[in-house]
Amino acid sequence: MGNGSVQITDDIFQVGGSGLTDSEDAAVYLIRSGEGPSALVDAGCGGSLNRLLKNIRSCGVKPQQIAYLLITHCHYDHIGGAGALRAKTRCRSVAHELDAPYMEAGDHTVTAASWYGRTLDPFPVDIKLTGAGEEIRLGDRIIQAIHIPGHSPGSLAYLTISGEKRVLFAQDVHGPLAPTLLSDPSDYQRSLQHLLSLNADILCEGHYGVYDGQEAVQGFIESFLARSARN
Repeated sequence: MGNGSVQITDDIFQVGGSGLTDSEDAAVYLIRSGEGPSALVDAGCGGSLNRLLKNIRSCGVKPQQIAYLLITHCHYDHIGGAGALRAKTRCRSVAHELDAPYMEAGDHTVTAASWYGRTLDPFPVDIKLTGAGEEIRLGDRIIQAIHIPGHSPGSLAYLTISGEKRVLFAQDVHGPLAPTLLSDPSDYQRSLQHLLSLNADILCEGHYGVYDGQEAVQGFIESFLARSARN
């Protein structure tokens, strides 16, 4: 698929992140649904929008085919580019209702924009998810949105099936936890246990790459569960 993307399964690609867009960007993943609509998981900081769009095209997807921007949580390295991406593609942004207010208000502290010396341009969250989980239909594909609070109040993971493999997008399994981010250590540990129970075959993480195989996925998550228990 060219140098601008990394193929993970037949219809899932990494199209953004260090080495693909900007070094400060968390990973951005593309989910295709046949010839129909597609979705992005997160948007990066926004400094390399044109390069991100080029990478999406390299996967055979036109930007106007992006139906949803699936936001994992409200931190700047994941959503700094969300407003511009939403305007460019006319996609609908999706986030949990507990994180949505900080994006819509352009909060610089809770979103960690201040960590990057930046300000966040506020943008609307079109679909606010509630409770523990909901299903999102993407053409003939079902994507499960799963509330995993801890790193942020409204952190979400997304789970879908691709080629009979359970693919989990859980962007900041590693944390960090900080009072300014409204992190909750007890919620974080419970959420890691929940992620383990999903028995994912592939984990697409935000900063540590892609883990293939249930043993690799479980080992990665367990390492941070053990670390958090010691702290």
